[in-house]
Formats: sequence, structure tokens, C-alpha cells
Amino acid sequence: MLYTTLIFDLDGTLSDPALGVVRCINFALTSFDQPPRADHEITRHIGPPLEQILALLSDDDDPAYISALAARYRERYAELGFRENTLYPEAKATLAALKSFGFRLGVCTSKLRPNAIKILELFDLARFFDFISGPSETETKSEQLKDLLQNGTIDFAALMIGDRAIDLQAAHENRLESAGVLWGYGEREELESEQPAFLFNSFSELLHALTQC
Repeated sequence: MLYTTLIFDLDGTLSDPALGVVRCINFALTSFDQPPRADHEITRHIGPPLEQILALLSDDDDPAYISALAARYRERYAELGFRENTLYPEAKATLAALKSFGFRLGVCTSKLRPNAIKILELFDLARFFDFISGPSETETKSEQLKDLLQNGTIDFAALMIGDRAIDLQAAHENRLESAGVLWGYGEREELESEQPAFLFNSFSELLHALTQC
């Protein structure tokens, strides 16, 4: 196999988080007397770390205020929001097939690790993964991948798979190859600009390509 390990982003790659994200963002904003945002204003930002999204949507970059908003978001998310994810239909079967083919599988997400685990367990996906990486409060996805390399969890024969430019950029900053997926929240132009090794239209296309490498 060309790649020993396949690293998946979570939101927009394995599951669609839109409903929970929209409701939790608006819960946080209205808790601080800000008006709620329309769904499309929120969903177009899904992918980067929560604090970045909240700074954009609140039009405020004060660290203490953003931390307070994030705390309110996570309060609802940990109780209700994680359950409002929708699993992409082909995700489970694809992961099972990749695992049986002999790949090591992992998750690298901007979502806090406890919440990522809740989602994976909700959909009975956690059993497929050898590791699940979530950030500390200020850690970037690039730094997460760097940590995985430094502690020997992955090597340079790993492929990062995600739906936003941030996923592909994090891979390239760590000299890893990347694959973009077009069923999430990143547009084709956004992903093509990062020159991924692959750009997949479907899970079946992903499975076929990676098992033929």
C-alpha cells in the first residue's frame, strides 16, 4: 500500500454537523444578547477551530469574550449538539472496508477530543480507529499532526483526508500527502488550490482509489 495510515477529518468528512453547529452557535450568541445568524452564514464557516468561527460571527476578537462564547457553545454541544450530527451514508461501510484491507485509521479534528469520541461512538465508528486526535484550546490542526509524527503515532506514509483547505494545509506543513473530499463544506476551487494528491467525489471513489494504490 502507498499509505500505511489514513487520517480522517470529522466534520464534513465523516459526518455532517450542520444542525448541531447552527443551534449551538446561535445558543452561544443569543446568550450574550447577540442576534442569531442564518444557517448559511454559519455553515459556510464549518471546518476551522471554533474560536475562529465565533470571532467571525460575533465580529469581536477579544480573547476573553470569545472564550466565554466558546464555553456556552460547548455547554450545549456536549449535552445535545453532538447528537445532532448526521452520518454520511457510505462512511461506516467505507471505514470497515479500509480497515479490513489493512490500513491503520485515525481521526484528526478541530473538535475537542471528548466530543469527537462521543460522535464516533454515537455512530459506532470508534472501533475502526487506532487513534483520535483533538486539539488543546489553542492547538492548530498542523500542530496536532506534528505531535502525531513526533510521538510516533503516524509516519510520513500517512494520508490526511478532509473537506476544507485547513486539512490539506496542515498535511502539507508536515510534509504529508493529502486528499480532499467534495461532499463536505469545501468548494472544489478551495481544495484544488491546495494541490491534494486526490480529490474525491464519493466514498466509493475514495475506497477504489486507495485500495488500488
